[in-house]
Amino acid sequence: MEILTERELLMRKREIIRKIKEGAIFIYPTDTIYGIGCDATNDNSIKKIREIKNRPEMPFSIWAPSIEWIKENCELSEKDEKEYLSLLPGPYTIVMKIKNKDSVSTEVNSKDGSLGIRLPKHRLNKLFEEIGIPIITTSVNKSKESFMTNLDNLDQSIKNSVNFLIYEGEKRNKPSKIIDLVHDKVVDR
Repeated sequence: MEILTERELLMRKREIIRKIKEGAIFIYPTDTIYGIGCDATNDNSIKKIREIKNRPEMPFSIWAPSIEWIKENCELSEKDEKEYLSLLPGPYTIVMKIKNKDSVSTEVNSKDGSLGIRLPKHRLNKLFEEIGIPIITTSVNKSKESFMTNLDNLDQSIKNSVNFLIYEGEKRNKPSKIIDLVHDKVVDR
């Protein structure tokens, strides 16, 4: 696994974008905790993340490339758009119904057609917007274990399974707050 600083990421941006589009699995910082992800349209890479996390069925959330992408691909009432999209970018996962089922792999979606959407308040938004595809976003840990906060507590098997890590130091936050518009509930983790 290669560890990249933000500066190295900027210097090698084209190469990193190519690797992501080719199916790389990588760890990256968000506005809350570190995430592990890949191109959310790549079935094989998503299956690998399921194996890495030992999470065979639970749906994954995605880091949307932009607000426009969310509006184009998710079902939102005018009220929900005004009330909840205004929270983004920010430390929230908003669960919505997907209207364009081809916008993400079927490996991502839940059985009821809902999709967790993140748009963190983080510098990586520019990179992911440039890539133009959604990115899987899930905590860096094995299912039911503690999530990664720094390099010292990164699970060795996960470390050996990813192509690269974008590192910005220790994260002391908690995961994003879930606002579930489909099932009408809020989860503050």
